[in-house]
Amino acid sequence: MLGIFSGAIVSLPEELVAAGSRTPSPKTTGSALVNKFVEKNPSAVSVQVGDYVQLAYTHHKESPLRPRSFGAKDEIFCLFQGSLDNLGSLKQQYGLAKNANEVLLVIEAYKTLRDRAPYPANHVVSHLSGDFAFVVFDKSTSTLFVASDQVGKVPLYWGITADGYVAFADDLELLKGACGKSLASFPQGCFYSTALGGLRSFENPKNKITAIPAKEEEIWGATFKVEGATVLAD
Repeated sequence: MLGIFSGAIVSLPEELVAAGSRTPSPKTTGSALVNKFVEKNPSAVSVQVGDYVQLAYTHHKESPLRPRSFGAKDEIFCLFQGSLDNLGSLKQQYGLAKNANEVLLVIEAYKTLRDRAPYPANHVVSHLSGDFAFVVFDKSTSTLFVASDQVGKVPLYWGITADGYVAFADDLELLKGACGKSLASFPQGCFYSTALGGLRSFENPKNKITAIPAKEEEIWGATFKVEGATVLAD
């Protein structure tokens, strides 16, 4: 899966900008990245959402245990990969039909977060049990919400393209060519919300998350650590 967002939607992570400047390496534009994704995956579908967002997904070579899915409802768009162990109970909690899948559940959970303020965002993601990573974009509010499960069973990476777009993908090799050193693993057990102003931890939402610059010979721009937590988010 792939989501690309312009600076009008997402503030560029300073640590990844610095990493790209410290050790310059080849990059490509966001549109070229989408084209490469589509060319690499024969069954790929890409969606342009407004002027600043592109989403793409494919079932090509997906794991049967962690399938990819895409859904849209009420101008909320969601890319989801993985599976939820407690999907049945969550469907009851959110009043969804029995045939609702994970992507529809995440959209409904996001709507609850958006419409029932001050509903804590960490409650939404901490109640999800399973292996997952997802990207949600709310066109009506130009809000981005991204999360990765507690142990990072579903890989998720983010980086900055040559034209300053922030890209999220589950394919590391795809982002390497587009983002150069401005690339990092999205920290496990964390979520990113433009509405809340950046990265937060599921379990320690008030704890600061700091970035540790990577050595120049490493592919990463930085790793992210939740202060006060015992787990390194890498």
